[in-house]
Amino acid sequence: MAKPHLKSRTILEPFAEFNPSSASIRSLALFSPNSSETLIYIGTVSGKLLLLNLQHPSSDCSSSDNGNVGNDEGSHQNLKFVRHIVVSDFAVESIHVFGEIEKVLVVSDGFIHFVDLELVKPVKKIGALRGVSVVARRSRSNVDASFSKLTVGGGGDAIGGSSFLQRLGGSGRVNGGGVANDLPIDDNCVFAAAVGKKLILVGLVGRSSESYDSVAGSLVTLREIPCVDLVKDMVWIDDSIIVGCSSGYYLCSCVTGQCGLIFSFPDTSSTPRLKVLKKDYKIFMLVDNVGIIVDSHGQPVGGSLVFQGSPDGIGEMGSCVVAIQTGKMELYGKKSGNCVQKVVFGGEGLGNHVITDDEDGTGKVVVVATPTKVICYLKVPSEEQIKDLLKKKDFKEAVSLAEELYDDGEITKETLSLVHAQVGFLLMFDLHFEEAVNHFLLSETMQPSEIFPFIMPDPNRWSLLVPKNRYWGLHPPPAPLESVIDNGLIAIQRAIFLKKAGLETAVDDEFLLNTPNRDDLLDSAIKNLIRYLKVSREKDLTSSVREGVDTLLMYLYRALSFVDEMESLASSENWCIVEELETLLNDSGHLRTLAFLCESKGMSSKALVIWRILARNYSSGYWMDPAKTVEKDDLGLNILSGKENAATEATRILEELSDQDLILQHLGWIADINNMLAVRVLTSEKRSQQLPPDEVIAAIDPKKTEIIQRYLQWLIEDQGSDEPQFHTSYALLLTKSALETYGTESQSDQINGSEPGNHSIFQSPVRERLQVFLQSSDLYDREEVLDLIEESELWLEKAILYRKLGQETLVLQILAVKLEDSDAAEHYCAEIGRPDAYMQLLDIYLNPADGKTPMFKAAVRLLHNHGESLDPLQVLERLSPNMPLHLASDTILRMLRARLHHHYQGQVVHNLSRAVNLDAKLARLEERSRLVQINDESLCDSCHARLGTKLFAMYPDDTIVCYKCFRRQGESTSVTGRDFTNDPLFKPGWLVTE
Repeated sequence: MAKPHLKSRTILEPFAEFNPSSASIRSLALFSPNSSETLIYIGTVSGKLLLLNLQHPSSDCSSSDNGNVGNDEGSHQNLKFVRHIVVSDFAVESIHVFGEIEKVLVVSDGFIHFVDLELVKPVKKIGALRGVSVVARRSRSNVDASFSKLTVGGGGDAIGGSSFLQRLGGSGRVNGGGVANDLPIDDNCVFAAAVGKKLILVGLVGRSSESYDSVAGSLVTLREIPCVDLVKDMVWIDDSIIVGCSSGYYLCSCVTGQCGLIFSFPDTSSTPRLKVLKKDYKIFMLVDNVGIIVDSHGQPVGGSLVFQGSPDGIGEMGSCVVAIQTGKMELYGKKSGNCVQKVVFGGEGLGNHVITDDEDGTGKVVVVATPTKVICYLKVPSEEQIKDLLKKKDFKEAVSLAEELYDDGEITKETLSLVHAQVGFLLMFDLHFEEAVNHFLLSETMQPSEIFPFIMPDPNRWSLLVPKNRYWGLHPPPAPLESVIDNGLIAIQRAIFLKKAGLETAVDDEFLLNTPNRDDLLDSAIKNLIRYLKVSREKDLTSSVREGVDTLLMYLYRALSFVDEMESLASSENWCIVEELETLLNDSGHLRTLAFLCESKGMSSKALVIWRILARNYSSGYWMDPAKTVEKDDLGLNILSGKENAATEATRILEELSDQDLILQHLGWIADINNMLAVRVLTSEKRSQQLPPDEVIAAIDPKKTEIIQRYLQWLIEDQGSDEPQFHTSYALLLTKSALETYGTESQSDQINGSEPGNHSIFQSPVRERLQVFLQSSDLYDREEVLDLIEESELWLEKAILYRKLGQETLVLQILAVKLEDSDAAEHYCAEIGRPDAYMQLLDIYLNPADGKTPMFKAAVRLLHNHGESLDPLQVLERLSPNMPLHLASDTILRMLRARLHHHYQGQVVHNLSRAVNLDAKLARLEERSRLVQINDESLCDSCHARLGTKLFAMYPDDTIVCYKCFRRQGESTSVTGRDFTNDPLFKPGWLVTE
């Protein structure tokens, strides 16, 4: 967004005047030896040089002194005439102050003259330079940067055949240029003098830094540079000299001596005018009524300034260019190009006008000379300029000015932040809350505690945290929002009345045309303060301020009934003070927020009490839990009742607690609402120390069998408990539940024995869980469980128990007769592992109890699957005469054939084993009968030593080693690295081949 154009404002104020009687002023120069005074040098048409002393006002009396401009006594006190000196009989064309060498250079009658700063010593005239029209001192744009060093007599002919011009003082002697060439050039006194169509670069050598009177130094010629036209104006920055002639502007290099055209005038009658802008070390170049800012190379670096006429003189004041014309002075912003101040001199409009500014570029003093008087202007402090705009309620202009001053380096970041905060407070009292908070957020130094009084009246816990006297006293002390809005509305009503009476007011026209509603204003104020506090939470604040920010943020949320935001803040990490909010939230009915807040502060007991109260008082109402969104009733939402929501939150707290008494105290009401939540509390893995099982079981309502079952299951399966009492209790509870539901409910209803309407804990039927546990556990009391189901129809459970007790016959009878599960019966016989088990099962099939008919098909199936392992004679003895022959004949025949086949297989295996044994004996005999011949040339395959008569050993792979290497290698590993234990060597035999 484009910045607004700044309105006219006061940048310069007249401070003092001086009337030089009948002398006509031709030139001016300033020099500030210190921050409290400025020396003003005035050159007259008659050749006189006047010295004035300007005393700067102190900060505490500047405002009162500003009114002394028209008072002769006040002007005399601020601006004093010191003395004057006659330079020549001709006009003083220009004045240049060399503060480093305590000299003032004066151009008069075509000659250069030197005088001291106090105009006490005689004038020194440089007679070697004649016809000097313009002088420009060399300026250095960057103190730390290097620029070309000039040498004596470099690149030009010396005047009079010598580079030596004239000594400035002292009793030392310099004979010609030879001695001067050996002395260093003082960079603080190098200037260019325009003589006709050439430039002469002059430097000072031989100056002593110890005493001014001992050796003042000598001026020597450094270089002569030819120009294409007569020089009328000139500036010198670093290595570039920009020259203004009647034909245009030229760029000359002091190093190479070359000149080039920058810009040519369309009209030869144009007057060139140049000015070094010391703030940025840029050059202001005037073409008729247009000013262009260029760098040291002549390249434009900004926009142009368009004046109403061709200025008589140019000055600089901070970020502004000062142009003086006949009868008036105007200030233009360098960047914007807008005229920001205009000063009219009244009756002093005729004649020549001269302007100058302080040479150090600080931008504090501007001196203007009319034909009859000298007027000193001081810069209004930047803060006073901003204050003036704020008092006029030109807030946008004030902020724009502050940002411009900050960009120009005239104010600090802290001051800019203070301006934003000040504007924010003024906008708050003008009821523009959104804009006010926007400025608060732009201020980096404003503390969040400064807005606390808008929310909570004083005195309060944080009253001492609010900074005092930090601003310019332009706004009332902060007060609660209701008071601010009421006072603002009263001011609007008063302004409407004054408007009707034809009087102007400072109230916004928008409010005058459409009076705002109080509720809307209060809503806007609270929302914007919420926005500011939310951003402030991310800042690095002290603990006390953090407490105030979060607590008052909760106040504002409650004021607008932002329930979700309240609960989010309370449940997250926060610095809220519970004591400040407890009564407020309790009275307003926001108990959920209070519960979350207590929990976040570690007050779990209080939070649980609140959730219990909520669960007891909820009669209706539903909350949506986004974390548990499931597809239900085509709504895509899982709606939890108020009671269950409270129980869920309490469960979440209890899951992390290890306080046994507190957990058991709240377990009951949670279990009454939801069994699953109660189980979550008891079986939580989040707590650091688990609860004692005996006390937990004793505390659970005996009617809540499902909770007890799930807790015992967790102890046994997840915690690995091996306590027999827990195993037995779990088995008995499962058995009782299975007996209660057996035959009375469907399979889906057997999943749990919970009350109708309650949530299911288990996902599998109770009998399935009973059967799995009876099979997997060996720690429960089998007899006690068996007594419980003895008279029931839970045959599979009985079979499991009898199996645990080793009652094989009863197990087979149940599996084969009661359950008629042949596969399970045969599998159980396989577990027993004895052939007589199958014979026993065959007897049961052929002679079932309880008056049942023989199970011939099951008997034939048994013989078909396992007949090979049975004795045919015993089978024939067991077969009933009533069994049909066609069912048994094939089976018996297959049994006989299989038995004969097993006999033949045994004989083959026996004979093969004997052959392998014989082959191994022969191979062993061959190995033992092998001979090895050792002679004097035989070597050890490991150390390569001669064996001779030494003991040696030979490995199965025919490698031979000495006894020493054999002890080192071992018996199982040869020299080749082969380990015969893991990689045996087989040699061909009559039965074993490669």
